[in-house]
Amino acid sequence: MSAAHKLTNLQLELLKLFKYELPDNQLEEIKSILAKYFADKATNEMDRLWNENNWNNDTMDEWKSEHLRTKYE
Repeated sequence: MSAAHKLTNLQLELLKLFKYELPDNQLEEIKSILAKYFADKATNEMDRLWNENNWNNDTMDEWKSEHLRTKYE
């Protein structure tokens, strides 16, 4: 397998679960757990950035009105 197609450690760990046949409700529960885990990670990182950069509601209001796109030619 080439380096471009190497599986991540997460993918390898999840592959180990494939040998089990799960009822749909358990599969949905696992999907929910994974979604919550990654959502919590994203929230924690945003909280860290918010505090580290001293952002506040005014910052968010400024961002809402910014135009960052360049003119298409």
